[in-house]
Amino acid sequence: MKTLIVQIKCELGQAYDVAAFITDNVTPCYIYSISGAYDLLAIINLDQDQDPGVFIGRTLHKVPGIKETSTMIAFNAFTPKE
Repeated sequence: MKTLIVQIKCELGQAYDVAAFITDNVTPCYIYSISGAYDLLAIINLDQDQDPGVFIGRTLHKVPGIKETSTMIAFNAFTPKE
């Protein structure tokens, strides 16, 4: 499992629509409204064989209302495996 943490900047007035579209159509994830330079924070879990760059470029960037993203990949280095 790969975890992506994606900060999303939306077109003015589109944050709720972007969050709803991602939740309903893109992938199972957690989406939070945040303060600061970005509007939303998405925590997305990808299967190990999924390429994060392909997912962001071909899936997330096609969501209507997204203006800009910043992506981090989280590595599970400290949680014991179940």
